[in-house]
Amino acid sequence: MRSQAEREQSFTRRALVLGGGMGLVGLTLTSRLTYLSIFEGEQYRLASEENRVQLRLIPPRRGWIVDRSGKPLALNRPDYRLELIPEQIGDLDTVLAQIGKVLPLGFEDELRIRADIAIQPSYMPVEVARDLDWRTFAALNVKVADVAGLRPVRAFSRVYPDADHFAHLLGYVGAPTPEQYKEQKDPLLIFPGFRIGKDGIERRADKSLRGTAGAQRVEVTARGKVVRELDTRGDIPGKTLRLTIDRDLQNFTARRLGDNSASVIVIDCLTGDVLTMVSMPAYDPNIFSTRVPTALWKELQADDHNPLLNKSAMGLYPPGSTFKMVTALAALEAGITPDQGIDCNGRYRLGNNTWHCHARRGHGFVDMQSALPKSCDVYFYAFGRQVGVDAIAAMAHRLGLGQKFDLPLPGQASGIVPSTDWKQQRYGKAWTIGETLNTSIGQGYLIANPLQLAVMTARLASGNAVMPRLIAAPDGSPPPVFASLGIPEDHLAIVRQGMFDVVNAGIGTARGARSPIGGVHFAGKTGTAQVRRISAAERRTGVKRNEALPWKQRDHALFVAFAPTEAPRYAVSVIIEHGIAGGRYAAPIARDVLTFLYDPARALKTLGPIEAALAAKRGAEAQEKALAAQQAEEAKLMPAWLRAEAPMPPSFETGPADAPAPPARED
Repeated sequence: MRSQAEREQSFTRRALVLGGGMGLVGLTLTSRLTYLSIFEGEQYRLASEENRVQLRLIPPRRGWIVDRSGKPLALNRPDYRLELIPEQIGDLDTVLAQIGKVLPLGFEDELRIRADIAIQPSYMPVEVARDLDWRTFAALNVKVADVAGLRPVRAFSRVYPDADHFAHLLGYVGAPTPEQYKEQKDPLLIFPGFRIGKDGIERRADKSLRGTAGAQRVEVTARGKVVRELDTRGDIPGKTLRLTIDRDLQNFTARRLGDNSASVIVIDCLTGDVLTMVSMPAYDPNIFSTRVPTALWKELQADDHNPLLNKSAMGLYPPGSTFKMVTALAALEAGITPDQGIDCNGRYRLGNNTWHCHARRGHGFVDMQSALPKSCDVYFYAFGRQVGVDAIAAMAHRLGLGQKFDLPLPGQASGIVPSTDWKQQRYGKAWTIGETLNTSIGQGYLIANPLQLAVMTARLASGNAVMPRLIAAPDGSPPPVFASLGIPEDHLAIVRQGMFDVVNAGIGTARGARSPIGGVHFAGKTGTAQVRRISAAERRTGVKRNEALPWKQRDHALFVAFAPTEAPRYAVSVIIEHGIAGGRYAAPIARDVLTFLYDPARALKTLGPIEAALAAKRGAEAQEKALAAQQAEEAKLMPAWLRAEAPMPPSFETGPADAPAPPARED
């Protein structure tokens, strides 16, 4: 049994050990606290500040696009939205249910929200809804203000006032792709609702239009609710981009085209300014700027009029007889005089083959003075063969064919200007004389886009190497100076006179394009580019007219012109896909477009009958579709034995059966 002294001694040792341990722990804690407060205090202070203060991006407002007079073509409008921040919300299903009490969300909406949450950082906001009306936006500010991670915001959306009239020129904006974010590393690209240029000028000028983001520092509670705004650095809007386009002329031209699949371009011969670049039909870029409905996308892709294609810059067509001015200039440069001619009986023999003129009975004796207004194929066969394809190709390049121009348009097509070297490199074969005949009248391998034809016409009218431009020069800057083409003025005068006679002489193929403006004359050239030839077998069965063929197999209608002939200022090109004949269908459109430049009120009067006929046609088509749908529904209810004998839906005639037949082919 231990004594009292031993027990006291044992207690003292234990007390010392326990006290020493406690002292050591205290010293360790004190040292750690000292280290944290002195050496890492700033780091933890910043972390605490980050929990209390949030830095939020302010997306920049996109720069406006305006026409030459400052009229808006693309601008921004207020857009009320609801966003959620994934890292701040609790249960997503509960939050979506709370939103649904104020703002109905469909299955596709919820699927999109969940997909966005899955693919982007949790601190980045996710767009729940956009384009909210003020009543809904105000209700959300009241009813979900206390829900962690939800915030109603006021942003801006892109809007195009003239919709499809400028679609192919301006393009549209859309959400950035993951690949674009990886490439640019810009946090704006994953900001909800942020849009970048996807096509047209919006795409090519995206950097200057995008602007610079701002930032906002706000104090928040632990649940993410904003307590107060601490500091704001405003966004810097994108630059306003002024185009050379005339908004009123563009709108008139688009309306004048009606339901044609076509392109019209107008160029200022003195400055190169593109005043109009219309490609119809088109799409509504206001819809493309959000989420394109699947049904609409499929409908646009299936449309045989190609509404997604910018025909003005990307469409390629045989220029047809609009190319004959090139052949004429090449002939003059080769030493052929204007009075040299040929007897046209409607046929040109080459070996055992016969090449026909568009006038089956021929034109009689034709020289250069009459070959252009009559558009005599036999004349250009003969002298094109004499000059050779290489001389013709050289002149075509000088006039702008086969080129791409420095314009903010993606996907320009360069076309083809064939030559002996081109065929050897492309096909490894020698050039043939028959191919020269085809090229001399704008057929064969030769293809061009409407922009090139407009430039060609501007160069013919001015004698200078006009270069087109879409971005307007700053106010006060001197006009551009274009180099001379090096073509003798007397050669150009002969060709211009021929184009004048096409429109104004009794023998011309475009008398319907005469100017209605007193003291102002138009000069031009028709073209009908053959898509396929009507065979002898088809002619025996009664298919003798181009109109009798399916739409896709009809000839293209073309017309190029300049005005006024006294002092050329404007050049225009018109191409109507499968439009049958340039003189009958393309030339009147060019006339009305040029008339608008001089007398808008007179030109606008032409739209009434055209738009009335178009409305009637659309009404008939809608009625036909409704009837077909009704018959399809009724057919489903029929017994199988009766359905097999059910009559077909009646056809709808597009015109009276006894309408006079147009000629088989004309320029």
